[in-house]
Amino acid sequence: MVKYINHLSSSGRTQSIDANFGVGAKISAATRNHCGVIYLSWKDSIGTMIHLWRNPIDGTYGLRPLPLEDGKYGSWAPIDDALKPKQIKDHGTVVILLGNDEDEDTMVAPTGTPTPSRWIARYLNSRFFQFPDGLTVRSREGWTSENPDTTVARQVKGSKEFLEKHMESSGSVDLDNAIARWWILADSASINQSSGANLTGGHAAALFQNELYELQAGRAGTALLQKFGVLVGHRRVVVYVEPKNIAGTLTANTARTHLLLDGESLPWSEWAETFRQNFPVEIKAMMNAIADDGNSDDHEKSIQDRLKDIADLYRLKKYRPSQTGRERINSTFDRGAEETPSTRSRKVTERGPGTLNRSGSQSRNVRTKGDIYTLFLKKGGAPGEELKDHVDIKVRWVAATEFEPEDRAAHYQSEARTLLINRDFRVFTCFIERWQERYSQVPGAAKIIRDAVHEWFEQTLREVIYSAEHLRGDLEWTDDAMSQLLSDEALTAAVLPRYHTEMAVRKTLGIKLGSIKDKQIA
Repeated sequence: MVKYINHLSSSGRTQSIDANFGVGAKISAATRNHCGVIYLSWKDSIGTMIHLWRNPIDGTYGLRPLPLEDGKYGSWAPIDDALKPKQIKDHGTVVILLGNDEDEDTMVAPTGTPTPSRWIARYLNSRFFQFPDGLTVRSREGWTSENPDTTVARQVKGSKEFLEKHMESSGSVDLDNAIARWWILADSASINQSSGANLTGGHAAALFQNELYELQAGRAGTALLQKFGVLVGHRRVVVYVEPKNIAGTLTANTARTHLLLDGESLPWSEWAETFRQNFPVEIKAMMNAIADDGNSDDHEKSIQDRLKDIADLYRLKKYRPSQTGRERINSTFDRGAEETPSTRSRKVTERGPGTLNRSGSQSRNVRTKGDIYTLFLKKGGAPGEELKDHVDIKVRWVAATEFEPEDRAAHYQSEARTLLINRDFRVFTCFIERWQERYSQVPGAAKIIRDAVHEWFEQTLREVIYSAEHLRGDLEWTDDAMSQLLSDEALTAAVLPRYHTEMAVRKTLGIKLGSIKDKQIA
């Protein structure tokens, strides 16, 4: 105990199938418990103790001198069996966290922690897929209750048991150098009511040796799942990617938070692309069922008919090299086959899921041959031609529950070229309610009004996407800039102006439902 607890990184730096370093508990516990961490340990029924602490005088960490029976002090001291818990027979260890001051209650959950009475179990279930046979882990809960019957040491089994208990379907996808395990959870309120100690759907992680790494939940989990193609219904889906074990190439970082493949971050973008190419039919069916419940007509054709006469306005001129091209273009290209230092740095930092932006874009600045273009013509320049690319997007109106946070107008998933519009967003619903009140005496008006309002707001959002996509790749429009331009917040700002939408809806409804007298509108 004196040898290992009193030395930093004493358990080594190796990780493999047959040798692993520790979980960093000693260092992390000491820095969060200045008053100390007490270790009580029994071996062959003989108990001893040590006290690791932060010396309040000089701020150094080390073993606190303990008083002995002869009046002297030592780095360790014997302890009586009266302190031995019933779970320990001949061998075992107790670790006691004392906090940063003498009055701190170290059983209290950190501020903002969900389900504070079960926070330890919840954390363990988010770190472990399952525990090995023969090992039992228990977490105490309900210790603040005055009723002793509610204070129990409940067994923690890892996330696997919860997922399999509540799943509607599950499966796996081969990603070449990894296996993606997926679950669709049942759409039931009972899951949320019984899940205080578990993460529900809407999260993803890397799985290695039954431990979970790089777990992404909440908004980050939504972004990663959407990158994998789960555009709607993500709160019911869980994806764990398990890299195939290639001897000597897969390790964890020292903090055991991230995995390293050949010394580099995991290839999440590659895995996501392969997953989308082999997308599970069960998840697709669930997504279609949710999208079909959008209660809105398909507006694409009518919008395209209106925009076709001004389609050229959305295409910002750009040119690419062509030996047969009739144009003469600037030979200093905005984008080329050569990788810049800033691009190289961005590629490295964007590989882990923790750096995914809200739009899910990642590592899109990789230069490829034939992908170079310039924005300018030049007299006497190199031969080239105008690039006339076309942007096609899919649009789905979905419930607010598909958004994180929910009070946003839309979300654009660039890899899938899919625009999700929040049918419950307040700007849309208030607009609809206002017109439905005006036409309250007209039978069947409600659906016509809803579709008219949806169509005109959808056109606004489509125009934003069409125009923005033609900026992608320009010198001044980096991945980060494009992410901001097409972020949920930016798309929300795009629908906040009402005047032109009001005029368009008024005209549409006047044609379909007839005009309303001014005194009825007032």
